Amino acid sequence: MDYAVLTGIVLVSGVVLALIAQWRDWRPSLWVAIAVGVGVRVLIMYTSAIDTWQPVDFVNSFKPAGEAVLNRQDPVLGSNGGWHFLPTIPYVYGILLWLGIPWEYAGRLVTVVADIALIPLVAKLAGGPRASLRAFQYALSPLALLVASVHGQVEPVALVFGVAAFVVARGPGDPDRLGITMTVREAIASIDIRKAFTFQAAELPAYRRALWAGLLMGLALCAKSWPIWLIPGMLLLLPNVRARFIGLAATGIPPVFFLVTLPIFAGTSLADIPRVMEVMSDIRPIVGEWGWTAILVGGDWTLHSGYAKIGTYLIYATVLGVCWMWRRADPVDLTTAILLAFMVVTPRLGAQYLLWFMPFLIARPTRFAWPAIIGTSLWAAIGYLWMTQSWQIWHDWHPNWARASIVLLPVLALALPWARRVSTAAPLPPVPPLSVKTGTAEVTG
Repeated sequence: MDYAVLTGIVLVSGVVLALIAQWRDWRPSLWVAIAVGVGVRVLIMYTSAIDTWQPVDFVNSFKPAGEAVLNRQDPVLGSNGGWHFLPTIPYVYGILLWLGIPWEYAGRLVTVVADIALIPLVAKLAGGPRASLRAFQYALSPLALLVASVHGQVEPVALVFGVAAFVVARGPGDPDRLGITMTVREAIASIDIRKAFTFQAAELPAYRRALWAGLLMGLALCAKSWPIWLIPGMLLLLPNVRARFIGLAATGIPPVFFLVTLPIFAGTSLADIPRVMEVMSDIRPIVGEWGWTAILVGGDWTLHSGYAKIGTYLIYATVLGVCWMWRRADPVDLTTAILLAFMVVTPRLGAQYLLWFMPFLIARPTRFAWPAIIGTSLWAAIGYLWMTQSWQIWHDWHPNWARASIVLLPVLALALPWARRVSTAAPLPPVPPLSVKTGTAEVTG
């Protein structure tokens, strides 16, 4: 990487400013946070685009997917097998390439714009008097800058829709004052089959929120499959069973739409759609890059179905355990706990995965939030900035770099919102029935 020193200076300066802002309790306006975020992202995007080094998947997977769409080919089957998700983002790639924007900019423009949009969303997710501080800190997040502006990985696209779904599901107002949340325990207690299928017009705004939140979460799933871990928190922010049912049903609409319209937009034959679904559902058992599997295989990137299967079961068991332990927590804290716990036990991980929890942890920081943010960012930056200086450096140092990630696992575990396993938010007030007077009669719905 040609501009590693400049990029490193920007990243370190951003962390220092974010920590000083925390220490001094700076609360810059949201517009200042957005301006800072735009400036640093555009700068690093420019230096990354003109760099002689380009990420392998950015060139060999993402670009062919966009070119496939441009040529009316299926991006999953027609991009050398490098795209394993729905074609939503390749459609955007194709449009940008059709406009004549060079790929080195076009591929990163998608993720940079999404990551900029995340800045005000983090403020909305945080709420309270320090909302703009949290937006400023996310604007300077080193991992976000690396993933969006250097790598061009699509995590910011999935996150911008996922976080937007949380904001919409919670509704307007300050979450610190309104307490518009529902814990797992309250959600179970609120289940009433008789009321689930009755309609009260006064609840229409809640149902509308549920619809839009579900559609946004569905768009997050169109970018990548991992936002499935965000769905429980989004549903718990909705006020009742019927709203959650609407939100869950709406979540499936965008993925189904982009799948069934492949013959129209990508020229996929109907006979090939089952094969497309098979490719998208295939998860390669890649281990050795991170955590406990890196120790077991010596830090070598490898395919190991046994460790991958054990890790998958471990993830499911851990998520269930987290849901039980945080069953009375705020849904945002529950989501943070799920994502952090995933990082601790997962058998496979790319550096971009570490961005998953960043908006949530920055919006609602814990005692060990910044050790986790700095530690994971430093680990990722070594891979992005130093180890890409040459293939020889990557080859020689990759095993040590991968095995060193084991040090971060207890830090991530400590960063879980242990002190917020019980929500202090006030319960939602009951929704009154709608009364409409017609002449001398009164109709109550």
